Amino acid sequence: MRHMAALAHSRVVAVLGPTNTGKTHLAIERMLGHASGMIGFPLRLLARENYDRIVRLRGRNAVALVTGEEKIVPPNPRYFVCTVESMPLDRPVEFLAIDEVQLAADPERGHVFTARLLHARGISETMLLGSDTMRAIVRRLVPEAEFVERPRFSTLSYVGERKVTRLPPRSAVVAFSVSDVFEIAELVRRQRGGTAVVLGALSPRARNAQVGMYQAGEVDYLVATDAIGMGLNMDVDHVAFARLAKFDGKAPRRLSAAEIGQIAGRAGRHMSDGTFGTTADLGPMEPEIVEAVENHRFDPVTGVFWRNARLDMRSLDRLVASLEQRPPSALLVRARAADDEQALAALRRIPDLAQRARTPDGVRRLWEVCQVPDFRKTMSDAHTRMLAQIYRHLTSGTGRLPEDWVAGHLARMDRGDGDIDTLVARIAHVRTWTYITHRGDWIRDAAHWQDRARAIEDKLSDALHDRLTQRFVDRRAALLVKRLAGEEELLAAVTREGTVVVEGHPVGRVEGFRFRPDALGEEEARPLMAAARRVLPSDIALRVRRCAADPDEGFQLTGDGMLVWDGTVIGRLATGPAFLAPAVSVDDSEFLTAPHRDALRRRLATRVEAEVAAVLAPLLRLGRVPLDGPGRGLAFQIAEAQGCLARAGAEPQLAALSPADRTRLTRAGVRFGAEWIYLAPLLRPAAVGLRAVLWGAATGAPPPAAPHPGRLGLPRAEGVPADFYRAIGYPVLGPRALRVDRLEALAAAARRLARSGPFVATKELASLADARLVDLPGMLAALGWRAVVEGDRTTFVADRRRPAAARPEPQPALGGRFAALGALRGGGRGTGGA
Repeated sequence: MRHMAALAHSRVVAVLGPTNTGKTHLAIERMLGHASGMIGFPLRLLARENYDRIVRLRGRNAVALVTGEEKIVPPNPRYFVCTVESMPLDRPVEFLAIDEVQLAADPERGHVFTARLLHARGISETMLLGSDTMRAIVRRLVPEAEFVERPRFSTLSYVGERKVTRLPPRSAVVAFSVSDVFEIAELVRRQRGGTAVVLGALSPRARNAQVGMYQAGEVDYLVATDAIGMGLNMDVDHVAFARLAKFDGKAPRRLSAAEIGQIAGRAGRHMSDGTFGTTADLGPMEPEIVEAVENHRFDPVTGVFWRNARLDMRSLDRLVASLEQRPPSALLVRARAADDEQALAALRRIPDLAQRARTPDGVRRLWEVCQVPDFRKTMSDAHTRMLAQIYRHLTSGTGRLPEDWVAGHLARMDRGDGDIDTLVARIAHVRTWTYITHRGDWIRDAAHWQDRARAIEDKLSDALHDRLTQRFVDRRAALLVKRLAGEEELLAAVTREGTVVVEGHPVGRVEGFRFRPDALGEEEARPLMAAARRVLPSDIALRVRRCAADPDEGFQLTGDGMLVWDGTVIGRLATGPAFLAPAVSVDDSEFLTAPHRDALRRRLATRVEAEVAAVLAPLLRLGRVPLDGPGRGLAFQIAEAQGCLARAGAEPQLAALSPADRTRLTRAGVRFGAEWIYLAPLLRPAAVGLRAVLWGAATGAPPPAAPHPGRLGLPRAEGVPADFYRAIGYPVLGPRALRVDRLEALAAAARRLARSGPFVATKELASLADARLVDLPGMLAALGWRAVVEGDRTTFVADRRRPAAARPEPQPALGGRFAALGALRGGGRGTGGA
């Protein structure tokens, strides 16, 4: 009675005001000024944070921590730091405080805060902390309360909308679904190197690790749900809302101005001003909301949720009836069925459980079991079945949970594998078991099982932090973004293998004169490219000088016209003034200056000229052979035909050719066949391949692949012009292209066979043509032989409609792209007419 009388004279102080006004600091100071005290926080995370703070001030033996999942109670503690639900109100203390009393208006937990508001008192002093929106409610429900206003130490200003990728460092982006949070976090990682992630579903350890990473400056951004709106003390300068609506458990709804203010108030700490706004996707915030948040003026709370705290345990029906009792005041709103009531409704329908709960002790124990939280927030059949099994164990045998049963459940959760969603679900489940193990009257050796559950939760939390960091933090890019924002010189080097290392992190490779960032997409590559622009220009200049000084052996000309240096393509052939004088282009790179490109172009052109001069020397020497007019004209035609000229187009020059000139041309490698006139040295594989490359450069078309060395013939590819095959010395003959010397051999063999009359296509002819028997009719027809079919026998005779030396396909003009032989480097005595 003396205790109740003392409570009646307890001083009640309501400290109301916006965020960042030092309310919690004041309450702890007041509590430590009393001989004993108790303070209730809305979150386990906040309770733990302030417990650690008070332990540093008063020592571990003076402070107890009491939450649903964690109890640290020394023998004779003076101060209790708790979650609001777990406050041991049967212990009298001089001072008692309740934090965030405006949560009495929360549909899910509000009835607990209302009960503390109405009934929890310290012997000497009670302090109610919260938003000024609770002033009217507190005045009516607690008329004896004194009011203390706490003005915000810093200003909070609206700065409008910004793209997520344009947010300043030390920004928090707020969304209200896990999918939105993850999507935004991915974007920030790609653009800014990384972000911390805070979700309500994270365990305190994982949440602290993420926040710690942000506080330590490892990342400059935070993406979170409204879990950051309460009590997480972070150095946030700007809060950006990506959404202004949330799902409240029943349906989506718009945030109230007070809720927006609670979250926006995380920006700015103590005397540092803060800003808030929206992301560009959301659009601007309504002016009336902006005004309310900036001036901390919100609509007052007009009602709080209530549930009868004086429960009747004489029977299940009486318990239910007492839970459903109507509020005694119009200010109190009957709370909707909480999780424990839903659990009770499900369990009392199970016959054997209802039978066990026929006594007051049985009812009380069932209600205690119903308090076991489902942190997965599913209230699924699995949770109901687990509660039923717990109650059966507690009401039979020893009245405790079997240790092997507890061990089996915990063992199934002791796994650190899985993705983020899997680990979040596993942590939620083990938190339920952490709560169970803290019921010392339910389980033997409770301390052992508490340690076991906590070790598993810590292991899973560490794994979850690692997964979040791996997915949403690119430490390399985050460091680069931070260093690039400053003016100091970056520490960088390029290894012998071409790896670019900046501030100790590999960021990509130099390939030729280009930088290839180690990134999967354009957005991820931006900070790497920015770093490269700062450190690579001097290295690229050195590489250009080295390239210009390298001997010809350091370069390769590929079959598709690419020029390779140091294992990388740095240029390519293009259409030039003549077949033998292609142009050279240098592959673009933002690190090459105009003088660099000119130097590289000159070096590559010199390299190509040298290869043409070496490999196609017989073609170049043809212009220096001393010849008369007809001979010079024929030499010019052979050169224009790249060393493979159809005889049918050169008959006038052949008729006028002197025996001496014929001898000179033969010594220069020219062969006079019945079908073609060609330069025999150009049939070597290197010359064939180079002419294929030069044909591609001259025509501007991708060159088809040249025949493999030693290949005498090949099928004519669809869409490839006959001129290509002629230019490389493999004229088209029906369905195939055949090396010109073999074509002449095939034509000569056919003529020999025809001297004895009609002849058949033999394997010997097919072997000579490097072809199949089925290809020979088309090839022989192209040479001027007609097939005669008699029964199952096919013979070939001369086609009287055309000469035996059949005319090949006409050679197309190439638009003046082939210069006269005398215009080539090292040309002869001029041109001659045919």
